[in-house]
Order: sequence, then structure tokens, then C-alpha cells
Amino acid sequence: MKPKREDFGSIVYSCYTQLSRQGEHFVSDHVLSYQISGDLILNDGLHDYSAKDGSIRFLRRNQLLKFTKQPPPDGEFKSLSIYLNQQILKDFSIEYNLVSERKEYNKPLCMLNESVQLQNYMDSLLFYYNSGKLSDVRLVDLKIKEALILLLEEEPELKNILFDFNEPGKIDIEAFMNKNFHFNVNLDRFAYLTGRSLATFKRDFEKVFGSTPGKWLVQKRLQEAHYLILEKGKMASEIYLDLGFEDLSHFSFAFKKHYGSSPSKII
Repeated sequence: MKPKREDFGSIVYSCYTQLSRQGEHFVSDHVLSYQISGDLILNDGLHDYSAKDGSIRFLRRNQLLKFTKQPPPDGEFKSLSIYLNQQILKDFSIEYNLVSERKEYNKPLCMLNESVQLQNYMDSLLFYYNSGKLSDVRLVDLKIKEALILLLEEEPELKNILFDFNEPGKIDIEAFMNKNFHFNVNLDRFAYLTGRSLATFKRDFEKVFGSTPGKWLVQKRLQEAHYLILEKGKMASEIYLDLGFEDLSHFSFAFKKHYGSSPSKII
């Protein structure tokens, strides 16, 4: 069975029958998500976060995350996600007079597994999906408002991130790139997340690293690959996605070109 994804405006139902490893993902909108079945592992470049059956999580926008979706044995990975885009949140903030107080909130995600209210809400959302009622735009709009009300009751501090409509500010490009070099995203994403235009990002990058972003990223990823293979005994097939390469053949070609030997020959 092919992966299944159904969109109902800002509510998305996903279903996978095989292990799915997305090499990277730029989280452009806040997301409230319910893990119906299967396991999800998220990585923000520093830590792994695991979500099991029945778990509820909130992901903040403007961050890079890797996803591994693992179906249960002989079963399906299923999830329901609510994408809280900026227009939805601006309209909600005006209607309910909610303003961010500009406090720092740097968590990549917030687990909400203990919330009975949100669990009941997700069960109701799943009921509407199974009964075919999520095609009703009016109902979807009401359910999104309900989600926001319950989310803020459960985690009041999320007000400061949900209703902060500012774009990312200028940050230390060296620290950011050394943390996130293994994410396979376009340079304009890196530029945006460091608070720069693409032209300014490239200029600042060369000042800091003495190289173009493209060359530096390939070299940095290959250096990490060399270490993992030689020192940790990893196989090329185990690491190429985690290091930001699109496919194994591209990784092997780049590795041999850089080191003069294929990954299998240096062990």
C-alpha cells in the first residue's frame, strides 16, 4: 500500500505501512499532532525525541527536524496533524486579544501526553475523520479554534510562541551551521533561519568559514561520514541520509572523490 495523506484544510491525516525516513524537514508552521499508531522519532540536530501510540505533541515553527516514522509490526503508522499557520493565529489573536510577551521559548517540541482534555479532543477529531465529516470547512474551522483554546489551557506559556509573528532575527552563523550542517535543505532556508537574506548569508558565511556554503557543507558532511565509518564502524547505508545526502550513490561518489577510496574500502 502506498503512503496515504489526506488534507482537510489545516488538518492532515497520514498513514504509512513501511518505515519512512524523511531526510530533513523544515517546520514552517506550528503543528499540533496526534500519534494514532506507530512510533515517531524526531531529531533536532542534538537530541532524539520519541512519540509512541496515543502521544500528542506540539512542534514550533521555523526549525529543522528529521523524522523517522515506524509502523507497528503488521500495522500502519497513522497520525492526525493540525497545522497552525500564521493567518489562523493572527485571526485568533485578534478575536481573543492574545499577544506574545516576547519571552524566550526554545524547546523544539512540547509533549502533551498527560492532557485528558487534548486526548478527548483528538478522539473527537478522529471520530469526525472516520465519519467523513472533516470535509466540512465550517467544522474544521471550529475544531482548530477548539484546539487552540485547549492547548493554551494546558500550556499557557505557548502564548508567547503562538502569537509571536516576528521572523527569525540575526544569529551566530558559525554555531548554527555546525549544529545543522546535516540537514538537507536549500541555502535559502539556512539564510532565513539565521535572519539573513540569501546574499547576506553567502557573504557572511565566506567571512566566517573561508569557503562557499555549498563546498563547506559537502566537506563537513564527508568529514563526519569518514569519522563514523572509520571510528564507529558504521556502514554507508546507515549514515548517508542522516548526513544530508539525497541518495547512497551520490554519497559514495562524493566520498570517493574526496578521499580517493569508496566508503567500504576505508574500514
